[in-house]
Amino acid sequence: MTMFRTLATAVTLALSLVGAAHAQQGPLRIEITEGVIEPLPFALPTFTGGSQAAQDITRVVAADLSGTGLFREIPSSAFISNVSSFDAPVSYNDWKAINAQALITGNVIQQGNRITVQFRLFDVFAGQPLGEGLQFSGTTDTWRRMAHKVADAVYSRITGEGAYFDSRVAFVQESGPKDARQKRLAVMDYDGANTQYLTDSSSLVLAPRFSPQGDRILFTSYVSGFPRIYLMNVGNMQVRALDQQPGTMTFAPRFSPNGNTVVFSLEQGGNSDIYALDVNSGQRRQLTNAPSIDTAPSFSPDGSQIVFESDRSGASQIYVMSASGGDARRISAGPGRYNTPVWSPRGDMIAFTKQQDGRFHIGVMRTDGSEERLLTSSFLDEGPTWAPNGRVLMFTRESAGAGGEPALYSVDISGRNLKRVPTQGAASDPAWSPLLP
Repeated sequence: MTMFRTLATAVTLALSLVGAAHAQQGPLRIEITEGVIEPLPFALPTFTGGSQAAQDITRVVAADLSGTGLFREIPSSAFISNVSSFDAPVSYNDWKAINAQALITGNVIQQGNRITVQFRLFDVFAGQPLGEGLQFSGTTDTWRRMAHKVADAVYSRITGEGAYFDSRVAFVQESGPKDARQKRLAVMDYDGANTQYLTDSSSLVLAPRFSPQGDRILFTSYVSGFPRIYLMNVGNMQVRALDQQPGTMTFAPRFSPNGNTVVFSLEQGGNSDIYALDVNSGQRRQLTNAPSIDTAPSFSPDGSQIVFESDRSGASQIYVMSASGGDARRISAGPGRYNTPVWSPRGDMIAFTKQQDGRFHIGVMRTDGSEERLLTSSFLDEGPTWAPNGRVLMFTRESAGAGGEPALYSVDISGRNLKRVPTQGAASDPAWSPLLP
């Protein structure tokens, strides 16, 4: 019997972890179901090593896992056993007695500004490790990344899903009154830590988008007085303008999967079409040519198709076309207006913003438009972005009223585990990076 099993059903929108409630039920497993989520209880003794870094890393690992809504940490006050040595044998009966289904142990070795983090994961009721132990090394400045890597490994081994904790989010940090809002580009860890500002607030910026490698960011700026697309190197923060054609406005950019092409909207003479631009040569080609507003393009993960929004049918709807342009087919079919479609990194779904009956929603649908599912409902929810594993979405939510400020929220694709993402002040336009190298 394998350490865990993935039980696929026809319904793949809701994830529910099912642990072994009794020893005879077998090892940990993930079951894909629409049933009630029962978070998997795990024990996480403070990593050995005796340093502050060991305590801090332990807390970040616990927060990552608990924050998914799929895991529940057992408080240390319930522990019968203590882990004083990383190499000590596991007293499985002591962990069974407190109903811990997974046990995570770790050790932190610190020498000067270098840190090595070791960890092991155990299936308590099966009485055996889940895979081999791993270790990650870095500097004292990167301890949070090592904690995220540990949590990623635990999450992936138990759920069978891809990781996403060791990633970053670009967003727009906002300040000032609504009628004179100042906006600057920022980037942070997925959980809101380590915020870094990439631009000042002297010009309005919108819609940052990471490259597939995470080393560049596209964004729209009004520094010239009109919306223009700019490309920033994250490492040295050098910026250059893309496609500066007189008499045009460019916006809503996204990278192709290989990072060599940018698709975007270009407005000229009151009409907006979708174009593709070769990043290296600057060569531009037009992909749509319709008397409508065509905008918000997003590539499929294999680069063969583009999803976008258009009002060519009278109201904004979602369309899919070949990456080379040509005929487009409408895939949205429900009532209301559809905006900001973005293809899942897994290739199986498209997320979108929907406006219907005075409310805004974040939703997902299959790539043919079937199985539409609305995940949120609010005064204003918009602009979804996918986690690297394609199982969590982040978006902007703004509350009603004159004092309402935008904030970032996340939700899983079942519509569960809706929560606010901590940021330094008001924030909007999130864009999730790929996993960090």
